[in-house]
Amino acid sequence: MSAQETLQTSSDPVVIIGTGLAGYTVAREWRKLDADTPLVLISRDDGRFYSKPALSNALALKKAPAQLASFDAQAMAAQLRADILTHRHVQRIVPDEHSIVLDDGQVLRYRALVLATGADARRVPMDGDGANDVLSVNDLADYERFRERLRDCHSVAMLGAGLIGCEFANDLVSAGHAVSLIDPADAPLSRLLPPEAGKVFGLALKAARIDLRLGVSVCSVARHEQGYRLLLSDGSQLDADIVVSAIGLASRTTLARDAGLDVADGIVTDAWCRTSAPDIYALGDCAAIEGRVRPYVLPIMHAARALAQCLSGNLTRVDFPVMPVVIKTPAVPAVVVTPDGHGHWKTETGIGDAPHATRALYEDPHTGRVRGFALLDAATTEKAALLKAMASEA
Repeated sequence: MSAQETLQTSSDPVVIIGTGLAGYTVAREWRKLDADTPLVLISRDDGRFYSKPALSNALALKKAPAQLASFDAQAMAAQLRADILTHRHVQRIVPDEHSIVLDDGQVLRYRALVLATGADARRVPMDGDGANDVLSVNDLADYERFRERLRDCHSVAMLGAGLIGCEFANDLVSAGHAVSLIDPADAPLSRLLPPEAGKVFGLALKAARIDLRLGVSVCSVARHEQGYRLLLSDGSQLDADIVVSAIGLASRTTLARDAGLDVADGIVTDAWCRTSAPDIYALGDCAAIEGRVRPYVLPIMHAARALAQCLSGNLTRVDFPVMPVVIKTPAVPAVVVTPDGHGHWKTETGIGDAPHATRALYEDPHTGRVRGFALLDAATTEKAALLKAMASEA
């Protein structure tokens, strides 16, 4: 009997590293297919289950941080018939031995290993004695610290006008805080929206009383009185009670790289979420599935369902449908489908006499086929029709 066959017939558990949306969703989907095989999840935090996207609009929903968690680790363990190890770190993976080593030296063998380690908030180097005080909100514990700091502050400097920065800025302004949103790009959501739509989006944020500082970066953050003074690249200064960085995420790949797995922007996997090592899989913010990291909810859900099938012995490739990204900014609601293939943007603004209503279609220059879109404000009602049309042409 081969080593592979021995593993498949042994009582070693399926082990999942990570208890975010990716890790817990794989566990749930797999338990629908296999009720008996031992399951172990390892969490670097307390293992609570919560919706990470809800962090950026919790103020508007009037939800305290504790209310965002649906279940604690004990409840999740009962639901999944699993052992959940909380506040534990994996020291290393030993692929040849089908084992992992935990921070206390414990060795845990696995039948299959799923890496759902997520991503870290990106940080940029800045000068000043306040640079290390800059906050990031990447999980529920971060958010709890952030909300605690908000109690005694009025003004917030938000670094990064991407999806998360814009959502947080809108949420903070709605709650009565003064917000400055800073980004080196010429328009917010520069990686999602075409330039003309981005400018309209920026006008809507300004109308919502968000102080947009575009085309500039932060050079230094210095402690000043009860808050901070920021020096910007254009020589201007900005005072704020707290500073928050929301400039993007970097996949957590160190554990995989140290184990000899192929790593690029994320942990490299094929369309079946298989890494370069036997019986090791990856998904979520840490994984580059067929060369691309997809850090949103819908792709994570699709990958988790396919991976659960693979873990149960039914090889199922991840087929991603057209998946819209919804930006939760009440000042100017937006929905985007990232363009696929070659084409050009065709943008219309002021649709139906609504100044912020914008339709941007990414069209194939040869066939006229829509391969992506961005809709703002009242134009978001066209989402369903465009998705249907794109699906029918796929």
